[in-house]
Amino acid sequence: MSWTDERIERLRQLWGQGMSASEIADLLGNVTRNAVIGKAHRLGLSGRPSPIKKKPTRGATILSLNERMCKWPVGDPKHADFHFCGCPSLPGMPYCREHAQMAYQPAKKRDDERKLVMA
Repeated sequence: MSWTDERIERLRQLWGQGMSASEIADLLGNVTRNAVIGKAHRLGLSGRPSPIKKKPTRGATILSLNERMCKWPVGDPKHADFHFCGCPSLPGMPYCREHAQMAYQPAKKRDDERKLVMA
């Protein structure tokens, strides 16, 4: 297999569309996934985020919140990285399970914890 101008142009197009190296190899035919990756690297085609390694989400902003999202504030509102939890909230509650357990504690447990702190 040789990299003709037509095959290189097709590689550039498919790579730009976000197709995986395996998909491109299948479409080009008679070329391996590794050959596609190597050629893309030598051509200096831009890297793309891995479909497997997703960046962790930062949560939700005030504008992206809806009634089904946890509204637990995370961080300092004065800082740029401030956000809300954004996980699915429990039915009829503003918080997800984890944050609801922190926000709504039985009075006895809360009083016992306060006594421990004051002791």
